[in-house]
Amino acid sequence: MPGPGVYSFFEIIMRFIADLHIHSLYSRATSKSSHIRSLAAWSQIKGVHLLGTGDFTHPLWFRELQETVEPAEPGFFQLKGSLRPDFPLPFSFTPSPEPLPARFVLSAEVSCIYKRHGRVRKVHNLIYVPDFTSAGRINETLATIGNLAADGRPILGLDSRDLLEIVLDKAPGGFLVPAHIWTPWFSLFGSRSGFDSVEECFGDLTSHIFSLETGLSSDPAMNRLISALDHYTLISNSDCHSPGKLCREANVFDTTFDFFAMKAALQNPCDASGHRHLAATIEFFPEEGKYHYDGHRKCGFCCDPYQSRELHGLCPVCGKPMTIGVLSRVLCLADRQSPVFPSGAPDVYSLIPLQEILAELLGVGPGAKTVMRNYLKLIQEFGSELTILTETPVADLLSADVPCLGEAISRVRQNQIQRKAGFDGEFGTIKVYKEGEGRLKAKK
Repeated sequence: MPGPGVYSFFEIIMRFIADLHIHSLYSRATSKSSHIRSLAAWSQIKGVHLLGTGDFTHPLWFRELQETVEPAEPGFFQLKGSLRPDFPLPFSFTPSPEPLPARFVLSAEVSCIYKRHGRVRKVHNLIYVPDFTSAGRINETLATIGNLAADGRPILGLDSRDLLEIVLDKAPGGFLVPAHIWTPWFSLFGSRSGFDSVEECFGDLTSHIFSLETGLSSDPAMNRLISALDHYTLISNSDCHSPGKLCREANVFDTTFDFFAMKAALQNPCDASGHRHLAATIEFFPEEGKYHYDGHRKCGFCCDPYQSRELHGLCPVCGKPMTIGVLSRVLCLADRQSPVFPSGAPDVYSLIPLQEILAELLGVGPGAKTVMRNYLKLIQEFGSELTILTETPVADLLSADVPCLGEAISRVRQNQIQRKAGFDGEFGTIKVYKEGEGRLKAKK
């Protein structure tokens, strides 16, 4: 059970931030620091109240979760009493002010690779359940289909529709969300292996799908070009493979702090009185995503959808097919010229991660020690990263040791930024200043 006063705190403070798609150290290409205590610590630095555990299908991570977390609010978990968040950082650091306690919800991502309608389909799906018993039943079933120990995100020869049926049967109260729905290679609408509609993918069980994850390379405005998605709630998550990447995308809920209220908010994000239970999503600028534009990384070529059509999808350097990106795929299915948002749609906050802003201002890479030192100093002085990016008055940031920080964050809040789109697995770049401008200003 939660400690004294914790549950009442979350009953009163209805607004909470959730990053519901992450990975543990048992997934491929993830940081070894992606363990539960490090995730808890970084959630406090970032300002996130609720994290998906990720990877509950992996036997070792499932056992580790059982050993390290205990029930808190209904369907949510906290570190066991003897455990504390662990900051595996190369600097002495104590967060200030006192951070909020971290909470977790049991989550997993499954890579479904199967044949449907004569084509190989590759679709990633997210699963959420309220208790270990339900997660265990799902794991027992999936273990008869493939090797769950091979990867934190298991690859199974399982139809997405059949995975949904397993979730509904084995985890009453659980639900499934298609992951990063536009990614070319592994998603519901992916140009390489996806479908053209939710119904085509999930068939007779489509009514049980009520939420879609937009992914880093798209934003709500792009998705709202498609009328067929009008009745789906759009969510955004980091899909992070290291704790420091938490909350590059996230969701702001305004409802009771428990699993079932969160699920209800995704089913009905705005009630009859106009109250928005899903208040906002926090977004990457979609151009920063790895698959926003079309292109061919080996040749260093990328282009927008209109030039891509003129090229018939072929790389002009080598003549081979380009990877068709998210924007092209969205426009292929779009039936509107401009986005139409449902009544009561969540607000959208597009942000640049604070470490990337600091790196630009200091003229170094985001992983530089000087960036981390300044980053943690700012967290100690002003609060969590999200607080700094969205709430701290610009005038207050003028006292920071980093020149032009207040101006830079003001520009981000007003979407006054420079964009270079990502393509074919290559992240794009989002800058505050034009080339050379930011570094010169920061050195003054």
